[in-house]
Formats: sequence, structure tokens, C-alpha cells
Amino acid sequence: MTPADAPDESPATPGFEDLGITGPVLKAIKDLGYETPSPIQAATIPTLLAGRDVVGMAQTGTGKTAAFALPVLERLDIAQKTPQALVLAPTRELALQVCEAFESYASRMKGVHVLPVYGGQGYGVQLSALRRGVHVVVGTPGRIMDHLAKGTLDLSELQYLVLDEADEMLKMGFAEDVEQILAQTPEEKQVALFSATMPAQIRRLAQQYLRDPEEITVKSKTATNTNITQRYLVVSYAQKVDALTRILEVENFDGMIVFVRTKNETETLAEKLRARGYSAAAINGDVPQVQRERSVNQLKDGKLDILVATDVAARGLDVERISHVVNFDIPTDTESYVHRIGRTGRAGRTGDAISFITPRERYLLKHIEKATRQQPTQMQLPSTEDVNTTRLARFDDAITTALSETSRIDAFRDIIAHYVRHHDVPEGDVAAALAVVAQGSTPLLLDPADDALSQAVAADNRPPRERQTREPREPRERRSRGDYTPYRIEVGRRHRVEPRQIVGALANEGGLGRDDFGAINIRPDFSIVELPANLDPAVLDKLRDTRISGRLIEIAPDRGPGARRGSSSRDGEGRGRPARYDRTDRRDRDDRPAPRDRDRDREEKPFRKPRHKA
Repeated sequence: MTPADAPDESPATPGFEDLGITGPVLKAIKDLGYETPSPIQAATIPTLLAGRDVVGMAQTGTGKTAAFALPVLERLDIAQKTPQALVLAPTRELALQVCEAFESYASRMKGVHVLPVYGGQGYGVQLSALRRGVHVVVGTPGRIMDHLAKGTLDLSELQYLVLDEADEMLKMGFAEDVEQILAQTPEEKQVALFSATMPAQIRRLAQQYLRDPEEITVKSKTATNTNITQRYLVVSYAQKVDALTRILEVENFDGMIVFVRTKNETETLAEKLRARGYSAAAINGDVPQVQRERSVNQLKDGKLDILVATDVAARGLDVERISHVVNFDIPTDTESYVHRIGRTGRAGRTGDAISFITPRERYLLKHIEKATRQQPTQMQLPSTEDVNTTRLARFDDAITTALSETSRIDAFRDIIAHYVRHHDVPEGDVAAALAVVAQGSTPLLLDPADDALSQAVAADNRPPRERQTREPREPRERRSRGDYTPYRIEVGRRHRVEPRQIVGALANEGGLGRDDFGAINIRPDFSIVELPANLDPAVLDKLRDTRISGRLIEIAPDRGPGARRGSSSRDGEGRGRPARYDRTDRRDRDDRPAPRDRDRDREEKPFRKPRHKA
């Protein structure tokens, strides 16, 4: 590989036309407001246009999608209807995001067809589009493999192949699928591989399938963008909803994502916010894909202001309106924290991240500071005076706006004058009475003397006693062995399957959380997986269509050695200690075609929460 560091962004950075982007593609990116290429774009675009293979090391949010999409579109042959470019992405959300970017950059080109291919969407839509002809396919490895196996995806004329977030794909267990896909593509093609890290497996992949690639690295001084302001509020669990409401009243935000730990909490919190007058929706693995996409589009269009989400449900979201991220439940691993706050402050924009930390979670601040190389600032709960000041300012703005509508004001002026004459009431009193009518039964201002919330939060913020500074104990096991039922799946050691692949695939398809998995025992030809004893039959139906390492798993309750196909009761491996999924790896993995939600759907908080009313 030929190393080449991406240049630092400076006034001397060339424009897109200087990089070789021309015609309708150049017009489209100017329509989008693109003026100066990002470092990864400035280094990658000329290299790809020159026909070189590329290995790009860049984080998400650096503009790498445009770095590979623009050169592909620049050289696309619209007359050819078989796929010319294939982009592999680890998740459905990222695939949709990349597809949307391609369509935006091709908005000035006539007849360009881009198709997202991912699990969770019916085959009919994808098959119809493939029959009509597409130029660019953006998909997840699992569904791409399915189409190749069925013979419905023709890659014989493929000229460009992009591996986006390659390290994520490998961590999710896609390595074998990716290599099989690469093996079924023409030898003469251009390959671009993008990855945030460069482990040995990625280097081996690059050496095997890329031809003398140029390695381009975008250096990052910090783990998170410096344009994200990080703040935290120490607040007990019982006060979180009221504290969030206070912040929403005072904070000047555009769009917001509120992160919680469990799927149930997304629905509960979104409902509470709607009851308090906010435009909020929940997205999680149980929400149908069509509804999830509708909610995201509503957030983009300003028809929705708040998304309450789990980690994986929000993966890949890049919505310009997201000015704030709130960690309603702080994640216990720093990678999730960095990913969450990265939903704001993208592509040079500023953003705010606010985290709620219970008194017993203070120790997490040190881990966050170490991971982000930034020290979050402690914030104070907005007081009743702050809320009242904000409400009065909005009330003033509402009056000013109404006064500007002269035609409507004139119509009401005569009505008010008539009332004043007949009732002998001062106009000021009439205006105040109308304000009461407009406000309804809810008082406009809060009573500063009745601020129990501030008192409770102040108590939470008292310095911890010496005995509380010790390191927290390890969390207790959440389930007993009796809480699980063993299930048999028809994939085993000879299929080169690993526990993480099983967990990723089942969590992906069934929306399971990490605590839904017990022991995993991998045999030569099959595996035994412990799942919750009260597993929903609908979830089991979803899991039956799951594939691991290209094989249909045919999941079914395990009935013991005598009922197992292709095995013997003398299988000595069954007597040993079963492999247990490594819970220390806290990364969210999407292992099969469609990234359904595998958020940490826990039954309890990391620490015992106080009793509270919903």
C-alpha cells in the first residue's frame, strides 16, 4: 500500500471541480451547499477518478460517503442497466443513508437508479427494481448473499465495489459473507475499502482483493468532535422525566434524540413527552421499518422534534436538524456513548450532548473523559425562574407575531371595542382575560416557592460521602438458569460459526437484548442456544428465517440428545462447560441481513432505582 495522509482542511483546499467532479454531479453538490471538500474527500476523489484502489481510514461523519459516491457517479454509464457499483454496508440504516446520498448527488442526472438491498424489506420490491435495471446497489452482506444464491443479482458487469465501515462488518461476523461476495465479482474492478480502524483481518482482506491500493488516513486528534458541547446533570432516576421536561422548556433545540436503554422505555418516555405537549416518537426494534423511516423523515422535515431511541435503532442516523442528544440513560460503555453523541455535531455542525447521571453512576464520568478526551461540564437544573423567563419570552413572541397579522387583528378589534363599550371593562382587563382563555387551565408561570424538583436534584448533587467513592461491585447475574429454554440451531463448528455470530444474528432478526442470551454450546453440526423461557412466539417465527454463515438455522426447542438430528448422545462436547457469550464486548452488532434492534433490553437498571410513579 502507498500511504498518503489526507491534507488538513485549510483555505488552500481545492474545490470539487479541481478534484475532477464535473457536469451534473458538480451542479448537484452545489445545490446541496457543498463548497469545500473535507480532507477525506480531497484525498480520495482524485485517486478514485484515476482508477486506483483505495484503503481509507476515516471515522463516520467525515464525509466519506461523498468521497466514494461522487467518483462512481462521475464515471457511471447510464445506458448500462446491470449494476455497475456495489456498496456493502454493515447495517440497514447505513445502507439507506448511503443510498439517499447517492440519490442526492445524482439529482441532476437523468435515469440513474440506486437500489437499497437489506433484510426486513420484502424481496418483491427488490426483485422488481433489479429486473427493471439499476446502476448502483447498496446493501447489507446477508441480503446480498441471498440474492447471489438465488441468482437474482447479476454482478458480471460490476466495475466499482465499496466496503463501507469494513471493521464493523467484520466485527458483526460478516467476514465470510464479504469474502464470498468479493469472490463472485469480476477480477477487473476498482475497490475502495473504508474503515475506522485497520486490524490485521482488514489488512489481509485488502492485500488479497485490492490491487496496489493507496492508503489514505484522516488523522483525528480526539475521539469525538470538538464542536460537540458535552454536559451532564446528576439526577436520580425518579426525577429524570421532570428534569428532561425542564431542559426541553429552557434549551434552544431544533431536533433531538433521547437515548434510553430498553425498547419499552422508548415507548413509555415518548408517550410521556407527547402528554406534556412535545412532538415525540419512539424508534426501536419492535417498530415496523416503514414507521421507523416515516419518523426519521418527519424529523428531517420538521414535523417531529424528538426521537426517543435505543442505541441500535438510531445507528446510522445523519439528520441535519439534530442539534441535541440527551442520554436519558447513560451507557455503561464508552463506545456507545461516543456513538450516541456523534448523532449531532456532524459534518462541521455544532451540537450539544446532555447526559443524565444518577449519583451512583458518577464514576462513569472518568471513563467518558478518557474516551472522548474532553471533560463534560456539569450543568444545573433550570430553575423555576429560568422556566418562567423562557415562557414569558415565548409569550411575548406569540403576541408580537399575532400583532403582525393586521387583517385578523382588525377583525377582532371591533369585537373587543364592542365588548368594552357594553361591559365597561378596561381593554387591559379584556386582554388579560383573553390570555387566560388562550392558556387554558395550565398556569403560564411556575410557583418559585413550590420547586420540589430543584430541591430533589440539589440533594442528588451533594458530594458523595467517602464510603461511596469505592469502585462499584460487579453487576449480579440477572437471570437464573431456570429462566432460559434451550433451542437448537442447525449451524455448528464445521460451519466456522462463533458465539458472537449467533448472538448478532438472533438479536438482529428477533430484536433480542444481550441479557436474553444464556449459554451457547457449539457442536460440530449444530448449536444449542439458551433463550428466555417466555420467548414470544412471534419472535420465534422471525428467527426461523435467520441465516448464519449462509445456512438457514431452522431454530426449534431442543428436545435432548435422543431427538437431535445428525448427532449422538455420546457427543463428548456436550459434557463440557458451554461457551458463554462474552458480555465484555459491548459493541452493538448487526450480524444478519437487516439490523433490527439488539439494544440492551434489560430488566433492571445498572443500580437499583428508587420507586417512582410513572
